[in-house]
Amino acid sequence: MSENPHYYVAVEGAIGVGKTTLARMLKEPLDAELLLEVFEENPFLSAFYADPERYAFQTQIFFLLSRYRQQHRVIGQTLLHHTLVSDYMFDKDWLFAHLNLRGNELTMYERVHAILGEQIPTPDLVVFLRADTDVLMQRISFRDRAYERAMSRDYLDRLRIAYEQFFAEYTAAPVLAIDTNDLNIVQDPQARAQIIGQVREALERGIFQQPLPEMAGPVKAEGAPAMLKRRRLSDFQRWHQMLDREKGLLTDLYYTYIGLMEEVGELGAELKAIWKEQETLYETVGNRQEARDRALQEHLPHLKEELADCLACLLKLANTTGVDLESAYVGRMNLNRQRSG
Repeated sequence: MSENPHYYVAVEGAIGVGKTTLARMLKEPLDAELLLEVFEENPFLSAFYADPERYAFQTQIFFLLSRYRQQHRVIGQTLLHHTLVSDYMFDKDWLFAHLNLRGNELTMYERVHAILGEQIPTPDLVVFLRADTDVLMQRISFRDRAYERAMSRDYLDRLRIAYEQFFAEYTAAPVLAIDTNDLNIVQDPQARAQIIGQVREALERGIFQQPLPEMAGPVKAEGAPAMLKRRRLSDFQRWHQMLDREKGLLTDLYYTYIGLMEEVGELGAELKAIWKEQETLYETVGNRQEARDRALQEHLPHLKEELADCLACLLKLANTTGVDLESAYVGRMNLNRQRSG
């Protein structure tokens, strides 16, 4: 969680699960500002529910640009002075796009989303509301929005499953998952207090992250026995040390340094390949930034692997020499900031 004392909380879940209702209820207890999605402004929404295949791309691009415009303008400025609660997060757009788009339309969408998404802050906590499909259908029917009347149960069920899969693998921010099937936060004060209490506790104590690979329990952060607000570099150092011990891997200082040089060489070779493809694409597309983006996208899986290998060697070197890498980095960067010129 950031050093800023103001939190950014995003409430997420499938259509009809109660995102906006909960966001409004969290406003007063968290002394927060609200950011609510203005989905009624999408002129393609009613047509999409009636004919999804025909209107999916127009609907999704409108949502993407609308969500970007709203969040890019509001989130950063609000967090300077207030906690912020939103009834959606920017990443949800990606989820809907992968549910509704195919082929070239999805490829084009992904390129635009990647550029815009880099400029949107990540929540300090995501509250993921769950409910069965039949419960969602009942709630949608009860609120009776005109543009949702043509929504099929099959589409809602696929959306619910997509949300479950998305948050099963989501690691960008802590996630508090809440089953709302038997919770009526509108009419039941006890249910309302229960959820508000869970959100407050998650913000005050941090929230459990998914365990690192091959580890049975959560990494422990100093001052937070079994909870973690954000993984820190020191957590990865400790995990890597445990991995070396478990696997019986060699921890010789010079051997590890040679390994690092090898990994840097492989990273250099991958970057060289990206550069070559960028220059080839530039001849075709005529735009260097687009050529670079397309070349990077093509090589991204291998680039991730090489960068991860380099980081693993650095962590291993830091462990072997007894250096707290995070502390060393912060100290060095503070010195750099103080330098003139």
